[in-house]
Amino acid sequence: MGSNSRILIIEDDEALAALLKEYLHRHGFIVELLHEGSRALEKVLASKPDLVILDLMLPDGNGLDTCRDRRTSWRGPVLMLTAMKDDADVVAGLEVGADDYVGKPVTPRVLLARVRALLRRGGSDQEAEMIRRGDLHIDVPSRQASFRGKIIDLTTTEFDLLALLARRAGRVQPRGTLVEELRGIDFHSFDRSVDVIVSRLRKKLAAHSDMDMIKTVRGVGYLLALPEEGT
Repeated sequence: MGSNSRILIIEDDEALAALLKEYLHRHGFIVELLHEGSRALEKVLASKPDLVILDLMLPDGNGLDTCRDRRTSWRGPVLMLTAMKDDADVVAGLEVGADDYVGKPVTPRVLLARVRALLRRGGSDQEAEMIRRGDLHIDVPSRQASFRGKIIDLTTTEFDLLALLARRAGRVQPRGTLVEELRGIDFHSFDRSVDVIVSRLRKKLAAHSDMDMIKTVRGVGYLLALPEEGT
């Protein structure tokens, strides 16, 4: 994967940005660079890349604000870069809509795996599948979820998590399994990321239904409850 996929890297460290551009270019991606945050949203809307790689801390503006602002007008996946001095930085990025993260110093192989996983999930080669769980309908090819006919506005990762849980509704999914399947790489030390995505997803589902569809199984993971038709 990589041919014709367009990536925008928003990173103030010009040397790092150039290194990442060269590495991704060698793997078939078309890459643009931007070194300041003030023009980030304008650039994203103008070029409409397939994926954005965003530095969490930009000298002329917080990457968190850029991530939050662009979610109102562009729904593509965002991979954030963070020094990860504090897990709170990662959680903050995920809470405002980032889909995944890579820690600095960046390992190009890991970055490539994350990029490919996000693009694969957002691609058009999904199998023709419609998942129905009571009033919850998930159209996999169009990447659209609805409840009682009303569209649920989801990010790339939120949609993937909901579809994953819905396919296995009623069965507990361990946190580690969810992390591995969503991120496309083995589960390692830190990962409150799946908890943050679940929290975001719950809030969006709650706006459409008073039923708590996603249940927490303490110490294990999560499951999607099987709603009755018409509830």
